[in-house]
Amino acid sequence: MAELSSRRIIWSLAVAGSLAMMGCSRGSSDGVTNPPPASGNPSTTITISSTGVSPKAVTVSRGSQVTFTNSDTQAHNMNSNPHPVHTDCPELNVGLINSGESRQTGALNTARTCGYHDHNQSTNTALQGTITIQ
Repeated sequence: MAELSSRRIIWSLAVAGSLAMMGCSRGSSDGVTNPPPASGNPSTTITISSTGVSPKAVTVSRGSQVTFTNSDTQAHNMNSNPHPVHTDCPELNVGLINSGESRQTGALNTARTCGYHDHNQSTNTALQGTITIQ
């Protein structure tokens, strides 16, 4: 248990450091400059329950992240469309979220609409939704 806790702390520090470094260089190789996330943006949370995801559709600014929170009694495996390869928006591939846990997406930097689903219940429309990045 202590080893798992240590791994989470190390992983959290590594992610925080990577995000801090990304903040220093917001440009991209295609010549498009991504604007910094607006300060004070409220975080966006999608809640997973026994009845599905809520809200089913969210809109966020480029550079934002979305948090999936599992309020259901069973684990859910949240990933980008299409099933089973999850390649449309890899930033959404948060993976397994146990009951009571939360997972955050990667930075959503490209303007587009991304669909997501529960990998283990890929045809359950209650566990599908979209994130629009503007």
